[in-house]
Amino acid sequence: MFDSHIATLLEVAASLVNELTDGSRRGKTYEAPRDDDLPDAVVAALPPGGLSREEVEPEQAAYLARTAEQLRHVFAAVESEDLDRAASTLNTLLRNTGARPQLDHTAGEPWQVHFHGTSDTLAVGWSAGCATALALAIGSDLVGRLGVCQAPKCDRVYVDTSRNAARQFCSTACQSRVKAAAHRARRAGRE
Repeated sequence: MFDSHIATLLEVAASLVNELTDGSRRGKTYEAPRDDDLPDAVVAALPPGGLSREEVEPEQAAYLARTAEQLRHVFAAVESEDLDRAASTLNTLLRNTGARPQLDHTAGEPWQVHFHGTSDTLAVGWSAGCATALALAIGSDLVGRLGVCQAPKCDRVYVDTSRNAARQFCSTACQSRVKAAAHRARRAGRE
């Protein structure tokens, strides 16, 4: 599986896509936050306790929304088994963010590999990290761990961290929706 830092970046990539891109969610149309609501959505998409709304400038939130659109294309390309398209999109994102490995140290924590410079903005840093994590997944045998929800009328994405790599849904709500619909169909077939 992925190490904890890469796993976090993959989860953030999925969270950015799910919070900041239009589509469908749990059977309903989903319109991503815009304008003044965008910084709050970014805070919700990033790991808890990391940032306050005041720390996310509107320009940085808009940059992350554009990154989320590109990341959505990567998940969709992986889902359709078009790894060439996924890699091309990621390579562009990696170049545009200047992603590069660097060891960083925080007091009380071990050294960690990060993929952005110390002077990069919040948006460039998260974009570079998420793009690198997705590149590491696509460039390994873990590419099958990236997915798009299989529930009807839902296009949210996920990273499968289960032991058996059998996840098909973005959430337990979508899984329950599909199971309930299948149950109703079986019951209607018996009547």
